[in-house]
Amino acid sequence: MADTLEFNEIYQEVKGSMNDGRLRLSRQGVIFKNSKTGKVDNIQASELAEGVWRRVALGHGLKLLTKNGHVYKYDGFRESEFDKLSDFFKAHYRLELAEKDLCVKGWNWGTVRFGGQLLSFDIGEQPVFEIPLSNVSQCTTGKNEVTLEFHQNDDAEVSLMEVRFYVPPTQEDGVDPVEAFAQNVLSKADVIQATGDAICIFRELQCLTPRGRYDIRIYPTFLHLHGKTFDYKIPYTTVLRLFLLPHKDQRQMFFVISLDPPIKQGQTRYHFLILLFSKDEDISLTLNMNEEEVEKRFEGRLTKNMSGSLYEMVSRVMKALVNRKITVPGNFQGHSGAQCITCSYKASSGLLYPLERGFIYVHKPPVHIRFDEISFVNFARGTTTTRSFDFEIETKQGTQYTFSSIEREEYGKLFDFVNAKKLNIKNRGLKEGMKQSYDEYADSDEDQHDAYLERMKEEGKIREENANDSSDGSGEETDESFNPGEEDDDVAEEFDSNASASSSSGDGDSDRDEKKPAKKAKIVKDRKPRKKQLESKKGKDPNAPKRPMSAYMLWLNANREKIKSDHPGISITDLSKKAGELWKAMSKEKKEEWDRKAEDARRDYEKAMKEYSVGSKSESSKTERSKKKKKKQEKQMKGKAEKKGAASKSLSSSKSPAKNMSESFKSKEFVSSDESSSGESKKEDSEEEGVASLPPSSEESASGSD
Repeated sequence: MADTLEFNEIYQEVKGSMNDGRLRLSRQGVIFKNSKTGKVDNIQASELAEGVWRRVALGHGLKLLTKNGHVYKYDGFRESEFDKLSDFFKAHYRLELAEKDLCVKGWNWGTVRFGGQLLSFDIGEQPVFEIPLSNVSQCTTGKNEVTLEFHQNDDAEVSLMEVRFYVPPTQEDGVDPVEAFAQNVLSKADVIQATGDAICIFRELQCLTPRGRYDIRIYPTFLHLHGKTFDYKIPYTTVLRLFLLPHKDQRQMFFVISLDPPIKQGQTRYHFLILLFSKDEDISLTLNMNEEEVEKRFEGRLTKNMSGSLYEMVSRVMKALVNRKITVPGNFQGHSGAQCITCSYKASSGLLYPLERGFIYVHKPPVHIRFDEISFVNFARGTTTTRSFDFEIETKQGTQYTFSSIEREEYGKLFDFVNAKKLNIKNRGLKEGMKQSYDEYADSDEDQHDAYLERMKEEGKIREENANDSSDGSGEETDESFNPGEEDDDVAEEFDSNASASSSSGDGDSDRDEKKPAKKAKIVKDRKPRKKQLESKKGKDPNAPKRPMSAYMLWLNANREKIKSDHPGISITDLSKKAGELWKAMSKEKKEEWDRKAEDARRDYEKAMKEYSVGSKSESSKTERSKKKKKKQEKQMKGKAEKKGAASKSLSSSKSPAKNMSESFKSKEFVSSDESSSGESKKEDSEEEGVASLPPSSEESASGSD
């Protein structure tokens, strides 16, 4: 029997939402780690009272009840895992894992049982549904009726908001069944009621998110933020983490409270409560409790009368009431000596704090990223200037965070910190003088030449040269890519080669005339290969045979529906993961059967491709023949056009002697009008035609009269 059992992709039901995570069962107890928030639930083996196995929507589920009344539900198990879990419970926890199915008769009349923090509606001995009373936000009573209202679940598209129970009257005197029902609910419900006096009040504290000044009233079970416009009540059970972070100016402190679920204002969700304090602000605090109560409740962590810095008092009280550690920055120190880095996230500037187990960015919007959810980090070149760089973080869920405009001087410190925390680095970045000290991460990246590193080194050398030149005060430009002398020489050579061709035009005109054709020639040369490229990119033929599937894909298509039926509600990504696991676990004999099918499909594809290629060749020969025919027709048309041109030229030459003869017979008016209209080509042509069309008899008679 193994000492531990581990299950991935298990879902824990918390306040109506299913949180994905990993479950581990060991001799000491049960541990569940939430993948989203990183929160760890630890149940000691000695606290377990009962274990129930039942069929649920996501396969099979495990319900654990503890001796102090707490209930934990985990879903996502396979039916085959029951025997393994049952044996483990018997061996290590000395508990029988009972099988209890839910009642699915559809009746709405039954018995309500209160067990610990759970309301169970039963028909006979079988439960129909269960309501964790911590989900209840309000309980109201009416005549023979009790109404339960629930907290809204932001993660779900549809949330159950209200349930009403009809309680029939009983004959027993002195006991109202409706009031008894309501009292049982309210004793365990998560109903926030500001009853009694606050333990202490902090007035007019500056809050960055939600923005404004708030009075903070500290109650035994919740925190009350009272502002001019809004009020927020925050149960201590929703507080996930506490952070105390020094500002870069060393004069202020951030106190950050991480919340899950977040506080809501309309459609806005605040996952972090950020308070800003001045280090110089002091306070004397007196708790609204007597000394015995303070000692009994807080066991020396708080005293009735305390004094000190305001941020110390707030953080100390919160730590004692929430019973969580306060996270502070670790050993990281930036270029300026501060424990944070100035950067921008999205549109706002803020501070990035490298912690011992994650990164936190304040303040707008606040972001907390744990190391265990980071897939890799990346050092990227700044988009606007080379004096800064971007720090990119991608999580295992695929979410990407880009912190931009980080000063170049911070690179070395941040790179060393990331490397020391053994985070996967996508590129090796700017760091110079780095030899083989970080080879342990070579496997995480592709082993190839880092062009980015070489380019950044080149730019660094250029910037150093520019800095040296500017320090001398010369003020001259040192852009090596621009050399005016060389360009002048090129122009002169072009001019000299064509100088003899245009002797009649002036120097300035010849410069212009010769430069223009050179530019045109360049454009034509550049465009030709582009046209060829465009022509070469032809679309895929839809009639071409499809490529054959691999053995795995053939198997997956045949078994997809079966996997879905075995795991109802499984997502597409989980289905592909599951299919991969099943394929990997399949025996060689079964795989060979699918390999044969894949081979047959490949042969069919090759045969179809041969037939397709023969058909495509015949089509291409047809198109070539049609092209040749077209060219032949074009040549014939061109020849006819040339013949017509030659005939028109001979006609004009035969008309020219008649024109010369008629010049002597032009009248004075004709000659003057001809000269005046020399610029009008149409008129001149018409007059010439008129002279040429004079009959020879008239010309002869004119000469005879002279």
